[in-house]
Amino acid sequence: MVAQMVTEAQNAWPFARDMALGTLEAAEPLCAAGSVARFAEGGEIFSQGDASEFFFKVLSGTVRVCKFLPDGRRQIEAFHIAGDIFGMDLDATRQLSAEAVSDCTLICYRRRQVDMLAQQDGAVSRQLLRFAMENLAQVREHCLLLGRRGAAEKLAVFLLEWAGRSADPALVRLAMTRQDIADYLGLTIETVSRTFSQFEREGLIALNGTRAVHLCKPDALEAIAAL
Repeated sequence: MVAQMVTEAQNAWPFARDMALGTLEAAEPLCAAGSVARFAEGGEIFSQGDASEFFFKVLSGTVRVCKFLPDGRRQIEAFHIAGDIFGMDLDATRQLSAEAVSDCTLICYRRRQVDMLAQQDGAVSRQLLRFAMENLAQVREHCLLLGRRGAAEKLAVFLLEWAGRSADPALVRLAMTRQDIADYLGLTIETVSRTFSQFEREGLIALNGTRAVHLCKPDALEAIAAL
């Protein structure tokens, strides 16, 4: 399915492809191996059991990577935004699924082609190592987050992490739903909604709808997060 999406994207947006890869050319030794594909909000990028033929870099939008359990529950492992790499599986088949939280533009790299480039170009090998280390760091941080004691601590850490990735650290614009946040933090949606309301009542945050969060007292959130 991904291969078909890549081909369709190349045919539909050739100028977007040239522009996106041209912008990255100086800094990305892998750019020649990449193809641009776009996925609409809610679209499946890959699913559990698929062949792990590609890995991806986010140019725009937000992606969630998750595990669906046999009883229907979902655990979100990570959210990825512009600049992030995901889908670098060691196994031949996917153990996780990836979906577009919002409309996304991705660079798709075919693993076999990249492996061949890495054998010929030390810069490619170094970049792959950097990607792997960044993914490992994200997994470590999520494990630490799940080990936090209570809902308030988990949500405070989550908001501060996203503030650190925002252009304006005082304003967090969340692409994901409350259910997404709950599945990422290992909480119920009721607990997440209740904790948001608690933070708002205490003046720690101000909500503009469900997706825009103003951090009114970041020092207080840091105290709750025990940072």
